[in-house]
Amino acid sequence: MKAVLVNELTFKKKLSNIEQFSIKDFLFRWVGEPAEGIDDFLPLVYTESVFAKMEAKQETALLINGDEHFRYATITEDNQIVIGVLDSEEELKHRILSLDELLTR
Repeated sequence: MKAVLVNELTFKKKLSNIEQFSIKDFLFRWVGEPAEGIDDFLPLVYTESVFAKMEAKQETALLINGDEHFRYATITEDNQIVIGVLDSEEELKHRILSLDELLTR
């Protein structure tokens, strides 16, 4: 995952149904295709506050890299899939997910 500063990204204001499904499908594959499906493993809600995103429900606790909590996934205007995570100090960080990561898993 490539870490980026938020001011380097331009997020979409709205996501189509296809884009929402694409994010969920990408995350399903990225987390290893859990048997229970993405909706049970990582329930996501579509929101458009500040920018459009697929947000994890508050009670969901998906840890990434050991100490980062998954908060949301979205798509930039350049069609990059980006996740927002909270680190151990509650600081929001953004990471670009690449197809290469998915294909090498």
